[in-house]
Amino acid sequence: MVGEIDPGIRPQPPAVTDNREAHQFELTVDGQTSVLIYERRPNALALLHTEVPPALRGRGLATRLAEAAVNTARAEGLQVVAVCPFVRAFLRKQRQSKP
Repeated sequence: MVGEIDPGIRPQPPAVTDNREAHQFELTVDGQTSVLIYERRPNALALLHTEVPPALRGRGLATRLAEAAVNTARAEGLQVVAVCPFVRAFLRKQRQSKP
């Protein structure tokens, strides 16, 4: 039937984008944007502050932003400098989960 959604198909979550002009990774959900603000340095990506609107908290958006930032830094051969407390905790959990 036209218009029916297969319950087995989940919509793709919105993508994290790197807004280099604003120096932040962005993730927009339900018309609201979560951000991870950064500073690019010659050999590093300093992750400064993560902000998720109150209505979107608890949905794993900050984690998705942190993952995208860390993956971008690694892909560009940059060291990650975690200034943001959330990102520091994220990296600590990542290290603990590795065997």
